[in-house]
Amino acid sequence: MKSAAETLNPTRVKLTIEVPFEELKPSLDQAYKKIAQQIQVPGFRKGKTPAAIIDQRIGRGPVLDEAVNDALPGLYMQALQDNELNPLGQPDIDVTKFEDGEVLEFTAELDVVPEIEVPDYAGLDVTVDDATVTEEDVAEQVEALRARFATLNDVDRAAADGDFVTIDLSASQGGEPIEGAQTTGLSYQVGQGTMLDGLDEALIGLSAQESATFSSQLVGADYDGTDVEVEVVVTAVKEQELPELDDDFAQDASEFDTVAELRADLVEKLTRGKRLEQASAARDAALEVLLDRVDIALPDTLVTEERQARREQIEQQLAQAGMTFAGYLASEEQTEDEFSTDLEHRVRESLAARFLLDEVAKVEQLGVDEQELTQHVVRRAQQSGTDPNEYVRHAMEHNHIPELVGEIRRGKALAQIVESARVSDESGNPVDLKRLQPDGTLADPVEPSADTTDTAADPAEAADAAGADEVEASSDRT
Repeated sequence: MKSAAETLNPTRVKLTIEVPFEELKPSLDQAYKKIAQQIQVPGFRKGKTPAAIIDQRIGRGPVLDEAVNDALPGLYMQALQDNELNPLGQPDIDVTKFEDGEVLEFTAELDVVPEIEVPDYAGLDVTVDDATVTEEDVAEQVEALRARFATLNDVDRAAADGDFVTIDLSASQGGEPIEGAQTTGLSYQVGQGTMLDGLDEALIGLSAQESATFSSQLVGADYDGTDVEVEVVVTAVKEQELPELDDDFAQDASEFDTVAELRADLVEKLTRGKRLEQASAARDAALEVLLDRVDIALPDTLVTEERQARREQIEQQLAQAGMTFAGYLASEEQTEDEFSTDLEHRVRESLAARFLLDEVAKVEQLGVDEQELTQHVVRRAQQSGTDPNEYVRHAMEHNHIPELVGEIRRGKALAQIVESARVSDESGNPVDLKRLQPDGTLADPVEPSADTTDTAADPAEAADAAGADEVEASSDRT
């Protein structure tokens, strides 16, 4: 067999393959065996019909077709290896010449991974926000904790912002109640803005047993975006009473004896969160800087497929939440064209990052061991709320293991890029990401002569702990 590759554009190649007829003999023999199992000829046991009899009964043509169909996948894979091509997706194969006893000729057009020359990424300058915890940050956490331990007391007055009310809701259209659009005994905090538009304004000033009517739009799969009239009836008004911020509260609400100790713990937790945010920001910023230094051609077919897949995924998630796509656009104050443009940008950015990190991993010869794969699978299972064993089964059934390995290699590549960058905060202080642990704590400094392999944290892993998105196309689709 001989083959030649023609570059059609930076991401598409045309293979021309020629195969001598004698090289098809194994596939031809297999074709006769397969057809012999499918036919019954008097005088011969099933599966034992000679080739000459098969040719007489059904003709040589179907046998040749079966042989070619059997041989093409292996011949195509051999041509990929011979020409050192890394394919993306399925090829368009066209058999251009094939006669009995003659050379088989066929072509295969396919998208390939773009060639990338990785820019020098040593010493990239990256700036992130200061990891400063303000008094406002701490006060917000303290107030949230007090609210968890607050009591609700009935009051004989009109509802005000921040009060908790018990309400009945009924939506109608043209004077006719809408089926499924009524509820009773609902608890709601005035001012939250988490329900129907106009509800908060209607509630303020209403006392128990009073009602009001307002215009709004329903949300949900069946009536999303429907203009309705809504009647709200207040059955109770409760005022939130926060506990005193003293040592007794600290003891009731935490494991600490004093408010000072409680506040110190909140400062420590907030600081850890800020450090993880810095790691995530450093990762994204370093990758963005590097992407700006290289031009990566993207296959149009791959971009289209990924854009469609993400669109379908979003629509499925909205449907599960009882919301239509049109309603989502309205809530985001976005047009269809704006959404499509934004999605196209995000898809292209994600694919470019994926190809770039794959190339960095290749250049740096980054591998993945079994322990790393196990830890990654467990983390991904936890993120998706799936049992790890079930996650592994699903991944193996749908051939996701190679992509999971790719995710780990890309994470390692990104960590290497970030580690080699000069990261500083807005105040000009250097940010030490090598000591950052996945929980946001800092590892103890080690002597330069010591082996730091086990003490230095992976910035990419720390960024994941902060809830950063994966810089790649989703690999969880079936």
